[in-house]
Amino acid sequence: MSITAAKGFEAGGGAIGIKPSGKPDIAILVTNSREAVPAAGVFTTNLATAAPVLVSKSHLADGKAAGVVLSSGNANAATGPAGRADAERMCQLAGDAFGLEASDFLVCSTGLIGYSMPMAVIEKGIPVIAANLNGGTAAADALLTTDTVRKEAVAPVGDSGAVVGGMAKGAAMLAPAMATMLAVLTTDANATHEVLQRALTDAVAKTFNQLCVDACTSTNDTVLILASGAANGPAITATEGSDYYALLDAVTSVCGSLARQMANDAEGATKVATIRITGARTDHDASLAARSVASSQLVQCSLNGEDPYWGRILSELGASGAFMDQERVTISYGEHVLCAEGIAAEHDVAAVAKLMSEREILITCDLALGYGEAEMICTDLSYAYIDENRGTS
Repeated sequence: MSITAAKGFEAGGGAIGIKPSGKPDIAILVTNSREAVPAAGVFTTNLATAAPVLVSKSHLADGKAAGVVLSSGNANAATGPAGRADAERMCQLAGDAFGLEASDFLVCSTGLIGYSMPMAVIEKGIPVIAANLNGGTAAADALLTTDTVRKEAVAPVGDSGAVVGGMAKGAAMLAPAMATMLAVLTTDANATHEVLQRALTDAVAKTFNQLCVDACTSTNDTVLILASGAANGPAITATEGSDYYALLDAVTSVCGSLARQMANDAEGATKVATIRITGARTDHDASLAARSVASSQLVQCSLNGEDPYWGRILSELGASGAFMDQERVTISYGEHVLCAEGIAAEHDVAAVAKLMSEREILITCDLALGYGEAEMICTDLSYAYIDENRGTS
C-alpha cells in the first residue's frame, strides 16, 4: 500500500541530515513520464501560512504537477522571504534532478516552526534521494516526525482498473480543519484538475476535517493528489456520473483510512472515540455538535480516565451552537443508553466499564429533532501527550 500503487509514479525517501536523529527526512514523488499531470490540493486555513504552502499554491495555479518534494524535521514556517526562497529552491533542486522546471514540483515540509531550513544539507541531499528512488514505503517513512508508524492506504476506483494510493503523516496538532498533517495521494485514473479538486475537497471535508486530537490547526497542512491517467480508463471530465463517483469513493476511502491511522497514532492516545450525532435539525447543526464534543478537553480527559461522564457531553452539545432541546437528548456509549430525555438513565455499570476499557469507543448523541447527522473522530488527552508537548516538539 503506497503512493506507487497507482501506475505512472516513482517515489523514494531517505535521511540527508535535517533531523539530528539521523532518521529519514526527505521524500520525493515524481511521474514516470517526467511530465506534469493533472493535480489538486487542499491547504491549511491557518493565516500563519508556511512557506511551502505558499509555494505549492503558486505552482498549482495551472492545475498540474510532475512531482512533490517533502521534508520532515523543519516546518519552514515563520521564516519570512528567506523561507519562501528556500521552498522554491527545494523545488528547483528536484526539478533539476529530473530535467524539469521548479514550477513542476510542489513542496511540503513538517517539523519545528520558526527555524531556518538547513539548506546546506538539502542542497546535497535532494539530488542523492532523487538518484535512488527506493519506493513508496521509504517515502512514507521519511514524512514522520512524532509519528510512530508510517501511514499508507490504497483503494480501487470502481472496476476501472485504476487505483488511488496515499501516504500521510500526523500525530499531533490534529484539529477539525485538517491537522499537523501532510498527505499525498496518487491515482492512475484519467481525471482533470477540476475533477480532482472537487473530489479531494469533498473527501477532505468528510475525513481529515472530521478528526480532532488537540484542536490545533497547523501552519503547514497540505493534502495533494496527482493523476497519471496510466490505467487507460475512461476520461473523467465532469463531477457527476458513475465514473466520477467511483473516483470520489476511492479518494474518500484512502483519506478516511489515513485519518483513522492518524488517530490511532496520535501522541499519547490510549482511546479513539467516534462521536456520532443523529437527529439534529440540519447536517450543519450535527457538525457543530460533533465538533464541540470531540474538541472538548474535558470529554477527552474523561476518555482517558475511562469515565463515561455523559454530563460533559450534554454540556458541550448545549454550548455547540446547534439547536437542542435538552429534554429530547439521548446519549449512548456503544449500545448502552446513559442519558435519556436529558436525564440519567439506568444502565449496566459493569458492561459500560468494560466498554470504556477498550481502545475504540462509539458515543452516539441523538438530538431527536430532525435528520441531520455528522461524525467526528477524537482521542483522549493523556499524561503522555502533555509530556510530549510541554517542551518544543
